[in-house]
Amino acid sequence: MADRAANAVIAKYSTSFGLATRLLAGPLRRDIRNLYAMVRIADEIVDGTAAQAELNDIPAALAAYEHQVRQAPKQRFHTDPVIHAYAQTARRCHFRDAHVEAFFASMRRDLHQSEYSDDSLEDYIYGSAEVIGLLCLAAFYADIEVSEEKYAELEHGARSLGAAFQKVNFLRDFREDTARLGRNYYEILDNQAKDEIIASIRGDLEAAHAVIPDLPDSARTGVLAATLLFEELTDRLAEVDAAELHRRRIRVPGRRKALLLARAVKGARR
Repeated sequence: MADRAANAVIAKYSTSFGLATRLLAGPLRRDIRNLYAMVRIADEIVDGTAAQAELNDIPAALAAYEHQVRQAPKQRFHTDPVIHAYAQTARRCHFRDAHVEAFFASMRRDLHQSEYSDDSLEDYIYGSAEVIGLLCLAAFYADIEVSEEKYAELEHGARSLGAAFQKVNFLRDFREDTARLGRNYYEILDNQAKDEIIASIRGDLEAAHAVIPDLPDSARTGVLAATLLFEELTDRLAEVDAAELHRRRIRVPGRRKALLLARAVKGARR
């Protein structure tokens, strides 16, 4: 029941991610969805829903949720099914508490920080996205032994892919972040700035692609599918004028997503 509850959260929040996770092997698919369900609930606390519900003390709510999540693996029963599902996965996959702590540190920044320097944005991306890649990697290799040298290479790829995903989201969610949430991850978004961000994303995606062939069979197809989907988004973002990002969110049509998923299945087998 808890696993199904986590799956329902993901199905409602992200069609692209939900499609990509279908290409993961069964047990791994469960663990990645359990992780992301917890992440989505944390996002809800800081991204406006708690405010719309007139929650009096949102920072306290986030702190309470962080405590619940970080203590969850130590307990074997939880009344919240998403927390219960996450706790089972965290124990199975030996998630590092430092990674979870870094994630919540970035979530807290969304409550009080509206502008970022290059250094502070790098720290934010690490906590909001790169550590999620590292937690996914821990799930991929929960039952697989690999040398420290190889795992370090895989970690670089995982962090790069997480960073790419976050930067893509910064661009396509630019209007909502600035207009509704009052966040300026990039001080200026003109065509020159956009081109520099696109170049950075493509560098991250290239680093991620380099390690995808080394991933276990259970993960390779799903990760390749997610990478291809975000490459498509990157290409579409590159084609539009920066001013367009101030007006609308760039999307990948459903038919195109299906084609990319089929390409991932074929590419992973090769």
